[in-house]
Amino acid sequence: MKNAETVTFGGSALDRAAEIRGDAAVLAAAMAAPEAVSIVLWRGKPLISRDAARRPALTRVPMDHPVLQETRVGPIFLGREDSGPVFAHDISAWTPEVFDDTALNSFLDRSEQHHPSLNASDTFAELRAVMAQLSPRDAELAATARALFGWHRSHRFCSQCGQESGMAMAGWQRDCPACGGHHFPRTDPVVIMLITRGNSVLMGRSHGWPEGMYSLLAGFVEPGETIEAAVRRETWEEAGIRVGAVDYLASQPWPFPASLMIGCKGVALSEAVTIDPKEIDDARWFTREEIMLSFSGGHPELKPARQGAIAHFLLRNWLADRVD
Repeated sequence: MKNAETVTFGGSALDRAAEIRGDAAVLAAAMAAPEAVSIVLWRGKPLISRDAARRPALTRVPMDHPVLQETRVGPIFLGREDSGPVFAHDISAWTPEVFDDTALNSFLDRSEQHHPSLNASDTFAELRAVMAQLSPRDAELAATARALFGWHRSHRFCSQCGQESGMAMAGWQRDCPACGGHHFPRTDPVVIMLITRGNSVLMGRSHGWPEGMYSLLAGFVEPGETIEAAVRRETWEEAGIRVGAVDYLASQPWPFPASLMIGCKGVALSEAVTIDPKEIDDARWFTREEIMLSFSGGHPELKPARQGAIAHFLLRNWLADRVD
């Protein structure tokens, strides 16, 4: 496996078994199999359990577990593990007795919710808060389920005729009963770029981010645009820096809500930073030594890149001189 595939949410080699998604009889048999399990999500948060050292792992429950009775939409077939088929259920209709929804679905959400039918160690946690601690397989399953359920919530109605569509193909498609239209999960390509000039890397921050939080510049790829062109355009628009050579490094599924982060490196042709205040709050050059200091928690102005995000992955490999 290439180093690039070890990024969070990638590299677990899950057998997605796409060939059986449209076979109702095979799917029914898979759901009824005694070894079948399901992961559970609540409002985008996966169900996890923690060991004595507080390390999280994705919880798998049997298909007859009482918590699945909270489901109001059909399950999604995620694939096959060595132990058997894996499904995902969404119980977002359940409302905890007490919870604060102000930070829900943000990377600052540290709250966890517990359903009374589950073990005391089982809670729903924000995926961004635990993603770096999950195993590659757990991370891929959680990211896939979160992205798919999010797509179903935001694409309930047919884009061709406006009628409500229904889940099909084990959750990997929506079909319209009125006009016969077929709709498929959406993934938005986003370039995120390691722009360097000599010993320094270009970092930026969005409005409203916590003080000291910077990351690599990023932006959506536009229609009719290549990845390389998107890197050059976004860097110019956000920081006023011209970029020459661009190369692909790694990609990361990012289910917040439905992006594919395309990690690239680019060589800056200029140095003076001129930000667009409508796009970002600030951008500046940081030396390799400053990035190393931030990773150790010792930089007075710069927080370390968030573990699990592709920006952290790219910066860490740049520091280790193995970014290729």
